[in-house]
Order: sequence, then C-alpha cells, then structure tokens
Amino acid sequence: MRLYTSCDLAFEIPAPTPFVLMLRPRSGAQQWITREEYRLVPSVAVCEFTDNYGNLCQRLVAPRGTFTMYTSAEVVTADHVDQAPEAAFVEVQNLPDVELSYLLPSRYCESDRFGQMATEITAGQPAGYAQVAAIVTWLRANIGFAPGSSNVPDCSDRLRAAYQRASKYRYG
Repeated sequence: MRLYTSCDLAFEIPAPTPFVLMLRPRSGAQQWITREEYRLVPSVAVCEFTDNYGNLCQRLVAPRGTFTMYTSAEVVTADHVDQAPEAAFVEVQNLPDVELSYLLPSRYCESDRFGQMATEITAGQPAGYAQVAAIVTWLRANIGFAPGSSNVPDCSDRLRAAYQRASKYRYG
C-alpha cells in the first residue's frame, strides 16, 4: 500500500525559540520511505537524533519572525497488518523489560484511566490476542479522525466521551 503524508506549519516567533520535533517517518521492517521532503523557512541548523522508541527527532532554534515548516513523505507499507489469533496472553510480570515502557501512561494514552473501559470492551474474550482484537474493533467502530480536528490536551477525554456514548446505546 502506498501512503502520502504531509504537514505544513507556520509560526510567528517573538524571540528565538527552541523546538524538538518528530516530523520525519522512518524506514523499517513495516514501512519504507520512498520519497521525503523537509523544508524550513528561513533555513536553520537542525540536529537530528533518534529517541528511545526509534523515532527520528529534530532539534532546532527558530529565529524571531515568521517561521514555517513543511514535510511530506511517500511511504510503502504492507497491504495487510500481521495478525496472530493464536498469540497467547503474557502476564505483565513475564514481559521482557524492553516492552514495559509501552504500558506506561502518557499524555496521549492515560492507561491508568482506561482500565474499566478496557475490561468492559474485552468482556467475554479469551485472554490474549482476542482482547487486543476486541479493542481494535471497538476503536474502529467508535473513533474517527478528521485532519485538523485533534486537540492533544483532550484526546484521552474525547476517547472516554466516545466510550460513554457507545455504552449508553449498548446498555440502555
């Protein structure tokens, strides 16, 4: 599958301002970047580093005045997502240390606030892959994305609101 992504940002900068960005996709086992453009106006020095999750991050200082960023990429991905219905449940205490960071809450997914919701969505499913599949199915049925509509500070609150709306219809 061939995907196209782009981002066009403009800022009025009152004083030189440091930025740490994550605007470049990376090639890897699941995707290949076939074309990429990264444009800063005015042009400034950029230092790129890879974070602990393998994301490409850019560090720069934007000058005073109008500062714009444009990125685009063409990405080739597999036509189908790998599935493993036979995957067994692994108890948290038996997970490899390297995987534990994915279970921690973040501002994007406050996992400590979704326990009850996840329990209800996965009710009746055998432990393991079937639970993950139930959550994916629920998300696809109840959560949509419209470009320009996201608001990072309230994204987890909107997820909970969608769950409450869906539960209202399901439970009466």
